[in-house]
Amino acid sequence: MSTAASAKLNKVALVTGSSSGIGLGIARQLAAAGYDLMLHGLMDVTEGQAMAASFAEQHQVRSSFSDADLRDPTAVKALVEQCIEELGSVDILVNNAGIQHTERLEDFPEQKWHDIIAINLNSAFFAMQAAIPAMRERGWGRIINIASVHGLVASAQKSAYCAAKHGVVGLTKVAALENADAGITVNAICPGWVETDLVKPQIQAIADQQSVSYEQARAELVGQKQAMTSMTQPAMLGALAVFLCSDDAATMTGTALPVDGAWTSQ
Repeated sequence: MSTAASAKLNKVALVTGSSSGIGLGIARQLAAAGYDLMLHGLMDVTEGQAMAASFAEQHQVRSSFSDADLRDPTAVKALVEQCIEELGSVDILVNNAGIQHTERLEDFPEQKWHDIIAINLNSAFFAMQAAIPAMRERGWGRIINIASVHGLVASAQKSAYCAAKHGVVGLTKVAALENADAGITVNAICPGWVETDLVKPQIQAIADQQSVSYEQARAELVGQKQAMTSMTQPAMLGALAVFLCSDDAATMTGTALPVDGAWTSQ
């Protein structure tokens, strides 16, 4: 575990899937706001520990890392326990980890279905189940589930992903109702197109195929779904997460917040 000065807020955030993309953007914003962090991701443990050390040094927070396999409910519960053991608590739980596969429903591989449901939906359930009791004892907690615009609407060839993300939105609402007067808020963020390293090659491929600029290719890709052709940046979602953890958001619970360039307004 990497340590630095105690976080000024004395609260600990566990962010799954935080070694890259949206999760990393959220983790950076939470660390900048002074929260201690349990990072998680599919990377070598040595690299993960180095990332945690970098967070600790840059933001003067305590930070640790886990490579838990979120397909396994036992590993999910162990991740929560590790966070409590090494950092003292899980005050903020951000269920962000997710995977994707696109294929027609009748051709969708069985194992892909199971893996997507396990990581995108089941892991959120088991992490919440493990973290909520201690939150209730302390009378304070923030749970932020990173769903998707696909938790609100559907797209072809994304049966498992849409099923999982719709499930995350429903799970968010149930947990919010059950903990409404326990000092715990539970909300879902539903991003549309987010500019991450996974998306950039897709944009560049369009640019190369059509001999247009990267910016034109990005606008074409995003415009197929969103009215606004600008992509959301991971840091923007991180800023929203920080707000949801604040006292100003104390009565915001059970919401599914689209950050989607008006995708779901159409």
